[in-house]
Amino acid sequence: QVQLVESGGGLVQAGGSLRLSCAASGRTFSSYNMGWFRQAPGKEREFVAAITWSGGNTYYADSVKGRFTISRDNAKNTVYLQMNSLKPADTAVYYCAADTTFGHYYRDSAFGSWGQGTQVTVSS
Repeated sequence: QVQLVESGGGLVQAGGSLRLSCAASGRTFSSYNMGWFRQAPGKEREFVAAITWSGGNTYYADSVKGRFTISRDNAKNTVYLQMNSLKPADTAVYYCAADTTFGHYYRDSAFGSWGQGTQVTVSS
């Protein structure tokens, strides 16, 4: 398994931007498909975005499409989530996830490795 550490969360006003990073340990990062999920208080964890091992394909939840961008740098063992035009509804703990398979990427059960999460709070 790969170990994941998220960073970049914080407090931002509505309309602002944040970039989350997820650093992975291990030499095989480039073989992992990556995902971002989030969980708001009292709600289930939900899919945000995913990217294939090569970076050639990306997928987004409808709620973030056009505002968020997922990318990766395999040389740095890092995946990013650029979040623009943030809304209070984006407030959640954001989790990075990894797996070598890429089935139902929108389900958290599709990912075997998870980070500890980073808090994003968007004020109105």
